[in-house]
Amino acid sequence: MSEMLDVYFIAGTQDVLAGELLPVLEDALKSGVTCFQFREKKLTEPAKIESLAKSCQEICRKYQVPFFVNDDVKLALKIGADGVHVGQEDMAISKVIASCAGKMKIGLSVNTLEQADEAASCKALDYIGVGPIFATISKADAKPVTGLKLLQEIRDSGVTLPIVAIGGITPERAKWVRESGAQGMAVISAITKSENRRETVAAFQ
Repeated sequence: MSEMLDVYFIAGTQDVLAGELLPVLEDALKSGVTCFQFREKKLTEPAKIESLAKSCQEICRKYQVPFFVNDDVKLALKIGADGVHVGQEDMAISKVIASCAGKMKIGLSVNTLEQADEAASCKALDYIGVGPIFATISKADAKPVTGLKLLQEIRDSGVTLPIVAIGGITPERAKWVRESGAQGMAVISAITKSENRRETVAAFQ
């Protein structure tokens, strides 16, 4: 599980130039990202979102990289995604587990030590996403910055779930993030805006 989470790429049409999501995704996969989460916040028509999700899923299968869907449990189940990731304000995690356990991997976002402790009691969870570690420009609805301290606090509390850190993580900060207890890093803009994705991905590993 930890290897899959190593460089966890997240993107949707809002993160790239018009029509560029699929080529950017393929380049990122060629460059070595280990997981992809489809997070679409721009398109509003369900049919278009599903079509784009399937196209992303096909490219991920080509490179044998797990394909996750952000928030949309129904879509994840419908297209047979490898995993689903939900936040604290999305569908109750108990309902997500009831719908998805045994069918796909499940990840949950946490922003506090209390939320991490609660997540640890959910045996069907595969990992937690912790952050935003640093300030981020990629999410307009980002929660308050947690800093590296929260990663260490979660580990010190005895939570053993794999952690994916997210929020403002750059190659220069990657070492600090891993040393603080994260198995992987979720990245949006550092990859979408990179001029050399192979070098960028390698710098996160």
